[in-house]
Amino acid sequence: MGRKGHAIALVAASIVGLTAPANTAEPSGVHPGPMSRQEAYARAEALTALGRQMFFDPSLSASGRQACSSCHDPNHAFGPASASPVEMGGAKLDQPGVRAVPSLRYLQATPAFTEHFHDSEDEGDESVDNGPTGGLTWDGRADHGKDQARIPLLSPFEMGNKDEAQVAARLRKAPYAMAFEAAFGADVFDHPRDAFDAAVEALGTFEQSSADFYPYSSRYDAFLAGKAQLSAQELRGRMLFEDEAKGNCASCHLSEPANDGEPPQFTDYGLIAIAVPRNPALPANADPDYFDLGLCGPLRTDFKGRAEFCGLFKTPTLRNVALRKSFFHNGYFHTLREAVAFYASRDSDPARWYPKRADGTVDKFDDLPKAYWPNLNTDPPFNGRKPGDKPALTDAEIDDIVAFLGALTDADQTGH
Repeated sequence: MGRKGHAIALVAASIVGLTAPANTAEPSGVHPGPMSRQEAYARAEALTALGRQMFFDPSLSASGRQACSSCHDPNHAFGPASASPVEMGGAKLDQPGVRAVPSLRYLQATPAFTEHFHDSEDEGDESVDNGPTGGLTWDGRADHGKDQARIPLLSPFEMGNKDEAQVAARLRKAPYAMAFEAAFGADVFDHPRDAFDAAVEALGTFEQSSADFYPYSSRYDAFLAGKAQLSAQELRGRMLFEDEAKGNCASCHLSEPANDGEPPQFTDYGLIAIAVPRNPALPANADPDYFDLGLCGPLRTDFKGRAEFCGLFKTPTLRNVALRKSFFHNGYFHTLREAVAFYASRDSDPARWYPKRADGTVDKFDDLPKAYWPNLNTDPPFNGRKPGDKPALTDAEIDDIVAFLGALTDADQTGH
């Protein structure tokens, strides 16, 4: 089975056993109830096509000028095309976001968020608690694509709709409204909440399209399959990437195929704190009392006050990372080399990364209040280094790792 067929099969399998919720008198277009495998395949294909149209439709935004694709550009691995740390949105496209836009590629296997993920390298000892893991977005607050799709549609600094009914009204006027009714029922627009739920289901289904969102077509994938070679520099970079005493990148960005043969995702889906420098280019940071603490808020509210979670952000996949023009949750860094170098010398040369106070001392970890410093990751390459110590990686070794990361770019992205 090809990847497209595999993706449709996965979505169809999730549809076959659907039943109408208890408060629904009978199956409807939005809640179709159980269906045959053939019907489920047809529905999955229809929703994928519908979600694709919606994804590229700017009329679904309050401004009429911002589609999902405006920030998640398919020519940039469904990430941002610009180097801006955040994007502008809202009814007049004048409201700045607060976090860098992540890529939507390779999210298909992301597990639901859990506070305590028990796993081990050999998948045999499940007594190892890896802590907060899973979920979508930088703070893991959405478990599924359809949950994530709700956020930008209603966010005041993204697509800017005031409520679900406004989204439904825009859908009613869309050129694909008839296709929407065919998929979800002729009266779907008479029930705004149902129409909104249907919209995010279609978007979530589209984002399971393997050809678009998880093609596994990079040179590294071909290398693992024995169909391509890596350069000498890329091979050195791979060794450093996986070396626990050097880059140790693979401890979070898993680089080997899973036990079931699934290609590496280059993330363990965990949430960790690394104290990226505060980005003065973010308008929100003009307020000295504002701190984006990731898992414990402010965008995520269910862990507010949980000090042990403050400063933790999702570990993103590194697939297609070489295409990005801003890095980490706040977009502070603008080159991949800087991002790698930060890991190598965050603790051994903090003056390189953090600003100085008026008295000349380094304001280390300036975007994380000191009360939360115990949450910081200190595994290699940080590894207890102190100012003046030898950095974990030399300049040449950083270059090698960056070269290896370039081999993770998908084939359809290499011409851009």
